[in-house]
Amino acid sequence: MYIVTGGAGFIGSAVVWKLNRLGIEDILVVDNLGTSEKWKNLVNLRYADYIHKHQFLKLVLEGEDPFGTTAIVHLGACSSTTEQDADYLMDNNYRYSQILARFATAHGIRLINASSAATYGDGSQGFSDAGEGFLGLTPLNMYGYSKQLFDCWAHRQGLLPKLASLKFFNVYGPNEQHKDDMKSVICKAYSQVLETGVIRLFKSYDGRYADGGQMRDFLYVKDAVEVIWWLIEHPEASGIFNVGCGTARTWNDLANAVFAAMGREPRIEYIDMPETLRGKYQYFTEAEMGKLRAAGCEVTFASLEEGVRDYVTGYLAGADPHLHPDRA
Repeated sequence: MYIVTGGAGFIGSAVVWKLNRLGIEDILVVDNLGTSEKWKNLVNLRYADYIHKHQFLKLVLEGEDPFGTTAIVHLGACSSTTEQDADYLMDNNYRYSQILARFATAHGIRLINASSAATYGDGSQGFSDAGEGFLGLTPLNMYGYSKQLFDCWAHRQGLLPKLASLKFFNVYGPNEQHKDDMKSVICKAYSQVLETGVIRLFKSYDGRYADGGQMRDFLYVKDAVEVIWWLIEHPEASGIFNVGCGTARTWNDLANAVFAAMGREPRIEYIDMPETLRGKYQYFTEAEMGKLRAAGCEVTFASLEEGVRDYVTGYLAGADPHLHPDRA
């Protein structure tokens, strides 16, 4: 049994899609569907069962493995970088992950955990996943801090050699429509172009970067799940790993890629950044990918233009914007 927490969410449902494409349907989806639209991500997918995250946790706390688990891909977390309820994040992101880590290591189960590039804060300490430099990172928001806490705890407990904790950079792609304001700029930009013909980007408040010149490491979700599968197959690769393309691109590049995929001439407007974000904004992120490559992972990553074109033409502009295991 493969267990995917957050299995109805963005990256989680993409993991189920990847497993289905490999012919694997013995999958337990763990999530909290609530009143959101993320149930739609599951409609095309094939899995053995669904269980609510609280019920799953109760079973885990009983100490036994009633599932016959091969691997747990733990993607279930609140991923909102603007979430203000710190106690909720401590419980949902940090404590839940601790419990699963203890369960997985006690039963010899491969655990892939979602950390985040948000742990790197403003980037002034670099983006290296090598060594113990991560212990001194200072995230800019509570979400990033909840992920940082788990990585540091796993290190202190001696569990990092027994799991893989992945610092995802800016992931985009199909199955993110339910994320509301946390959707990728690509998803938002596509709708903006249809409605107004214009893409709106934040102005820069850092003299080192022009408006729209702020830079991110953008990663297509299909490539992210290829890395996850590689790590499932290679349990000897353990510890903290960056998961990004390793190349920073500007928001202007992203906007131009969306216009190109839609066959339109670029029209970009720059708008004021909300005051609440200005002190917590990352102007540059770029994953150092040497550690994952040294571990033997040879997954190739789509360029920003390639990924955006596939996303826009294959999903956003299509009749069904969701991943389907019978469609690449």
